[in-house]
Amino acid sequence: MVDRFAEFKELKNIDKTTMISVLEESFRNVLAKMFGTDENFDVIMNPDKGDCEIYQNLLVVPDGDVENPVTQISLTEAREIDPECEVGEDVAKEIIFANFGRRAILTLRQTLQSKILDLQNDALFSKFKELEGEIITGEVHQIWKREMLLMDEDQNELIMPKEEQIPSDFFHKGDIVRAIVKTVDNPNGKPKIIVSRTDERFLRRLFEQEVPEIHDGLITIKKVARIPGERAKIAVESYDDRIDPVGACVGIKGARIHGIVRELKNENIDVLNYTANPTLMIQRALSPAHVNSIRLNEEDKKAEVFLHPDEVSLAIGKGGYNIRLASMLTGFTIDVYRDIAPDEEDIYLDEFADEIEPWVIETLKDMGLATAKAVLNAPRETLITQADLEEDTVDKILAVLRAEFED
Repeated sequence: MVDRFAEFKELKNIDKTTMISVLEESFRNVLAKMFGTDENFDVIMNPDKGDCEIYQNLLVVPDGDVENPVTQISLTEAREIDPECEVGEDVAKEIIFANFGRRAILTLRQTLQSKILDLQNDALFSKFKELEGEIITGEVHQIWKREMLLMDEDQNELIMPKEEQIPSDFFHKGDIVRAIVKTVDNPNGKPKIIVSRTDERFLRRLFEQEVPEIHDGLITIKKVARIPGERAKIAVESYDDRIDPVGACVGIKGARIHGIVRELKNENIDVLNYTANPTLMIQRALSPAHVNSIRLNEEDKKAEVFLHPDEVSLAIGKGGYNIRLASMLTGFTIDVYRDIAPDEEDIYLDEFADEIEPWVIETLKDMGLATAKAVLNAPRETLITQADLEEDTVDKILAVLRAEFED
């Protein structure tokens, strides 16, 4: 019997010792149901023989005085087991479990299956809990509207919700997918493994795999900011002056970073040198724009960045991604302003609060357009699409701003 359960080591990832313990506990549970208790029973597992022995320890009482057959045995019956036993002694009566019939065996099987399932789930939960934040590979098994089911090499189920997929991801059944184990929960005792391709840790692990210096600890990833499928910024640092951390991450002719970019569906990745100096870090984070000056409010984590008018659009970036990532990377709320020459007249948008709705002003400022001329110099189409404003609204704003300068 025990040898047969050794098969579960391969199928259920449960070792033989644990399996024997579970088998003994299952027998005891069934005995407790049958006799009302298992306290006076010995269950002996024999792994070498592959069998199980069960003994019921009974108190020998005079014939006719048996009040509880679960704990007592008459002297005559006891001497059939041990001819030399006397009243007041204990005698061990062997229990042949198979003699209790089909119902008892069925109960044992159900109890054992339940405990094996619990053990399997516990082992699965522990295994994947240790893998949180690590890359795993799975095969696409089924695709639904809101999530996708992957199966790993051991046929464990991995769930990838739609929001954990890169927007440009498009998979078919049978495709091999790489992702990180994001979370592992255990609702109702059944592990639920969520994997992700949008988590910033996925980008970190890809760099660790592609860049030996990161894997070996010679280069450290200090900060990561990411808009999945669009753009990412990663700040790296080396404690060895002989190693160029940016060059090592990019590789010769971009060889190292190209593989990561392909995996992330052509996500644009900027690698920059980390610094603890917030002013310098903000300058680097806003690359490729060139910053003229920065005014910091470290207490409120706000930064006012002044650039040449031609650099403002670069700092903001397509879709506002560059400035958003710079803010995420540095931890500062960044507002960009055109650095106006002393003889160049301009007016901050806040001065138009009586004529332009405050929420519209804030929307324009979020795009890095904090002054009247910054808005007037921005393409009309950009104002409509990025600010999500009606064409009539944009035209009225432009008219108000132009009128100020015409006056």
